[in-house]
Amino acid sequence: MTAIDELFQAGTSTWLDDLSRDRLTSGNLKEVIETKSVVGVTTNPAIFAAAMNKGTAYDAQIAELKAAGADADTAVYAMSIDDVRSACDVFADIYASSGGKDGRVSIEVDPRISADAEATLQQAKELWAQVDRPNVMIKIPATLGSLPAITGALAAGISVNVTLIFSVERYLEVMQAFVAGIQQAVENGLDISKIHSVASFFVSRVDSEIDARLEKIGTPEALELRGKAGVANARLAYAAYEEFFAANELPAGANIQRPLWASTGVKNPAYPADLYVVELAGPNTVNTMPESTIDATLENNAVKGDTLSGTKAGAAEIFAQLSAVGIDLADVFAVLETEGVEKFVDSWTDLLQNMAAKLA
Repeated sequence: MTAIDELFQAGTSTWLDDLSRDRLTSGNLKEVIETKSVVGVTTNPAIFAAAMNKGTAYDAQIAELKAAGADADTAVYAMSIDDVRSACDVFADIYASSGGKDGRVSIEVDPRISADAEATLQQAKELWAQVDRPNVMIKIPATLGSLPAITGALAAGISVNVTLIFSVERYLEVMQAFVAGIQQAVENGLDISKIHSVASFFVSRVDSEIDARLEKIGTPEALELRGKAGVANARLAYAAYEEFFAANELPAGANIQRPLWASTGVKNPAYPADLYVVELAGPNTVNTMPESTIDATLENNAVKGDTLSGTKAGAAEIFAQLSAVGIDLADVFAVLETEGVEKFVDSWTDLLQNMAAKLA
């Protein structure tokens, strides 16, 4: 029984936040599944940029795409889709044995169109068809512009990973979009038992932004609050999830949208490397981690069961203290969402520029 197995017993599925051609062709992904109890994979533009901008694993396919006259966008998505499709096949048994909850592999829509719901929905449908695997999840950002696309994708029978959620207020809108999508799927005559969704709530970036503001304030009361906001914010989100789905009954056969903790590698080396794992374990959740965080969780062996249930009051007190020392939480979350999209756009743009150079 490893710490990752104990997480699973507490209700948290561990997904790997990484994918590359090297992981697939070397057998490393299968090894991680077998030795570290990983039951899913998430990707994002930064992950694919890191994978495709180094090494030679993609050279043969790049040569084929160049010969076919592909542009950079076409080439990047062709290679990403192939990787995701192959990873879906690796996870097929887990997908089947978990009834569709796990064994999932996520691929993200182009972050440059996050303000355009129609374009986002169209690409979500295209990616769903092109990957052509039941265990793929299409990642759609939780920006105001993309919220209708979340509903539309679910209504079309597409399993969705809603990403870049930072605030509880936006999370409530995401859950509303999810319920609307499932209801529309019923009206469209679809088998909603096959539709799954997760809501990716980002954690470490909250601490990075708020810690910097606390250090600027500099009072003892402010400094004492460093490293507490990320966990408190996620715990408030979990409480919101429990309350929302207790008050909003889903159609018969529907699968509840699970909270997923993302950005769970600590940014501050002074914090325990497994901080956002140990303190966010609980029923019906997912934690997607870089492999270094998985390894730290296994090494530290500090998992202590359910650390989410019944934590709302304590988390709310942390937020009250943050406000009292002068932290503008609304501004924090607005900044994080804007920067979150910008970082993915920057990674995607960098990848496209490098790919264009290779194709040339």
